[in-house]
Amino acid sequence: MDLFNPNKPVRLRIAATASLMTSLLCLQGCTVGPKYVRPTMQAPPAFKESAPQQSADGTLWKPVNPQDAALRSNWWEIYQEPELNALEDKLNNSNQNIAQSYQNFMAARAQVRQARASYSPTVTTTPAYTRSRTSANELGGVSLGSTNLNSNEFDLPFDVSWEPDVWGRIRNTVREYANAAQASAADLANERLTEQANLAVDYFELRGQDSQIDLYKKTIDAYRRSLELTRTLGTTGIDSEQSVAQAETTLKTAEATATNLGIARAQYEHAIALLIGEPASSFSLPHRPLTTNLPAVPIGLPSDLLQRRPDIAAAERTMSQANALIGVETAAFYPSFSISANGGFESSSVGSWLTWPSKFFSIGPSATETLFDAGLRRATVAQYTAQYNADVAAYRQTVLTAFQQTEDYIATERILGQQIQQQNEAIAAAQHYLDLANIRYKAGVDPYLDVATAETSLLSNQLTEATLRIQQMTSNVQLIEALGGGWDVSQLPSTKSVAAKK
Repeated sequence: MDLFNPNKPVRLRIAATASLMTSLLCLQGCTVGPKYVRPTMQAPPAFKESAPQQSADGTLWKPVNPQDAALRSNWWEIYQEPELNALEDKLNNSNQNIAQSYQNFMAARAQVRQARASYSPTVTTTPAYTRSRTSANELGGVSLGSTNLNSNEFDLPFDVSWEPDVWGRIRNTVREYANAAQASAADLANERLTEQANLAVDYFELRGQDSQIDLYKKTIDAYRRSLELTRTLGTTGIDSEQSVAQAETTLKTAEATATNLGIARAQYEHAIALLIGEPASSFSLPHRPLTTNLPAVPIGLPSDLLQRRPDIAAAERTMSQANALIGVETAAFYPSFSISANGGFESSSVGSWLTWPSKFFSIGPSATETLFDAGLRRATVAQYTAQYNADVAAYRQTVLTAFQQTEDYIATERILGQQIQQQNEAIAAAQHYLDLANIRYKAGVDPYLDVATAETSLLSNQLTEATLRIQQMTSNVQLIEALGGGWDVSQLPSTKSVAAKK
């Protein structure tokens, strides 16, 4: 092939080069590798646990669907808790796990720009100056006065190399990193949702501990009054020293248990400080019992989860990334082309260095093809094909997990609602039992042991109800998290935006 034969006219050589480059540019429309098609995932028509359920007493329970049937981005405002709202605002600005995920996303965006740089030629220059002296003996012992043995060389070369994206290798690489950046953006959204939900859960747990502390304070006051009464009755001979000891034991046990509640409260307070990015030593929340009303959460349809959960979006983008990587490795089966050019100025004196006669250049294409690799390329494509299939399975597992979690928390909310109602009835019965026991004790009919038993029963039922209230609020938060919070796939950055500089 003599397209670049120096004996041919310059015009023919330029035309041949232009013709070859045009052909390579036309081939850039070719893209090898499998086309990405999002795998289908059949969603059930409705959540099983959201259907009307008959309770033990024959009544029907069905979750309330509010008029504004969509969660907002600031989903925690549904609880109408100003203190929680302020804490969530701090978390969004100062949580270090969110900050770490954000920087991971920024790094992923930078990788997209790195991949896009391969579309453009690479230009380098290596200016140089060389001064040399030739040995006189090498010149046959010439007179030093008749020959200048010193010489200068000034070089200003420019090297240009460009690899046309003939088989779509670069395009698939850009798509791979763009999809990875989108998956990172979804991971960031998922991390933010997780931290927000953790904060709300810890907040309601702490307020629940405050409720239990208040309950113990009231109970301890009642126990003190019982102890005083028992001592009075003991001095009059109506009651025994054994009853006094029993009343004192009941009081001291309750005081010790109430003190222990401070451990859990302190730990939840410290956890909240960590979530909002503050030192636990300088953070505190005032005592306030749990009084938040349970809000109605819009549930929607199971198919909505495919658009509303960031972890599902991350799994889907990971599949697309793996698909693009197969295309990158498939391009290795085809020859690669490159065009290199070299030119610049070269002279032995500064005065003529940058003049037209000092110019030099060379240009030419090259092609590379692997003739034998012992099955390396085929095995590499098989590896990434298997990785893609694994990502498909991971995506489907993520969707199934989303269905399971949502069903879990819908059922939990329904069952807890029924249990709290039953527990309140148990509290009323225990209170009535205690009232009767006190009347009979004061009348001298029954011993103090019956009163102590009734008091213990009432406290146990009240603590159970308080615990159920905490579970109800935290499961409500977890239901919102399972539904994706206020996020949806439209908030995912496009492949174009992830390549932007800002």
